[in-house]
Amino acid sequence: MGNKHKGLSAWQLTMMALGSVIGGSFFLGSSVAIHAAGPSILLSYILGGVLVYFILFALSEMTVANPDVGSFSTFAAQEFGPGTGFVVGWVYWTGTVLSMSSEATAISLLVREWFPNTSISVLGSLIIIGVTLLNLLGADRLSRLESGLVALKLFAIVFFIIMASLLILGLIPGNLPIGAGELAREPLMPEGIKGIAGSMLLVIFAYAGFEIIGLAASEAENPRETIPKAITYTVLSLVGLYILYAAVLLPLIPTANLSENISPMEASLNRWGIKWAGTAINLVLIAAILSAMLAAIFGLGRMIRSLANDDHAPKWLKDDKDVPYRGILFSGVAMLIGLGFGLLFPRVYLVLITSGGFALLFTYAVIIASHIRFRRTKGCPPEGKCQMPGYPYASWIALFSMFIIFFSMPFIPGQAAGLITGIVMVVSYSLIYLGTRFRVRSHTKNVKAATKKGLNIKRYQSQLSIEISKELIEKVNKKEKNR
Repeated sequence: MGNKHKGLSAWQLTMMALGSVIGGSFFLGSSVAIHAAGPSILLSYILGGVLVYFILFALSEMTVANPDVGSFSTFAAQEFGPGTGFVVGWVYWTGTVLSMSSEATAISLLVREWFPNTSISVLGSLIIIGVTLLNLLGADRLSRLESGLVALKLFAIVFFIIMASLLILGLIPGNLPIGAGELAREPLMPEGIKGIAGSMLLVIFAYAGFEIIGLAASEAENPRETIPKAITYTVLSLVGLYILYAAVLLPLIPTANLSENISPMEASLNRWGIKWAGTAINLVLIAAILSAMLAAIFGLGRMIRSLANDDHAPKWLKDDKDVPYRGILFSGVAMLIGLGFGLLFPRVYLVLITSGGFALLFTYAVIIASHIRFRRTKGCPPEGKCQMPGYPYASWIALFSMFIIFFSMPFIPGQAAGLITGIVMVVSYSLIYLGTRFRVRSHTKNVKAATKKGLNIKRYQSQLSIEISKELIEKVNKKEKNR
């Protein structure tokens, strides 16, 4: 690839990460997490932020040492062998494709509130085609568009925090001060530790998408300085926003009244007479999901290019251009197939989406495991510095926490099937890898046998030629004597 542009800055990478993270899972999915944990959701967001901090800085140390286009799949291959890199790369790609197909469906449902006669399949397809084509413009142009959409999302969240604060303080005309409100009437942990454990899976989903920083490392300006800065900005922005958001939301509405059918921001403001919020938040929600899809396809295209470069994908997907056109188009087509499959089989669709969540958790666990092995064998990155605080204990705590979240999936309604499907997906890709390796070895063995056979033929032909030449010489000599 030729570096024809200056490269992405730390703020551009941060905007990419925030664009990928703050999507439908935050604006809609947070209601399920808050409903499960109650006021202790604040603790869940803090714990989730700590995990994100550990995972991101583990990724940063490895990225600074080797800013490769493959990021975590390449690191997994380097530390645990090519099979692990193959599996984690394809599991991540598949899970993200499934998740983004659902996001296209979510946008279609929101748009249908204004245009009820429009087909979901047509709307969803147009959205996927649109975000795919926009990704073909390149990282620089895409980052500008992404920055605008992220700014809109951040404005909506900050606006909600300000409006909720004014309601709490009683500074909106016609409303008395709410104060602690519902927060004072609810127990801290309505469901106990089980509620926190159940919410952690959804909280991690709300943070999901930050790994795009590693996927974009090859297009960053001076990765050794830019990547750590982008990670710091991303972690501080996400944790700060999520905690402030939950802190001002909890006094406004009982957590039992929240559901995944309506944004918590819309539900809480509607409860206090601010009815116009619904339309505005729907517009922001559409922008948020579009932003997440743009960032996701950006990462998927580069993941496919990495897999192809490592001979883990078909050769026709190899692309050495700055913009991986083939990987982007291939991912877009896969999303269209995922959208169609989900619309044809609605009951299966929930399983596909939850298995997408499993794929993300699996990827994060592999990142931490790769980092533990990386530090054990290579130490701190060259020309860099050790960024993971409390290593190795912090890394092992993060890895252990990921396994706890894995095993909590069956206790959350609708997630058990996702866990089973996710495990089947990992096993399937493992078998595919073993099958391709067996085929390659068989082919190599046959080539060697044929080559060896060919050499024997040449040797035989050479010996035969010498013998024929000797016979001809003897015949010529006899003729000469007879004369």
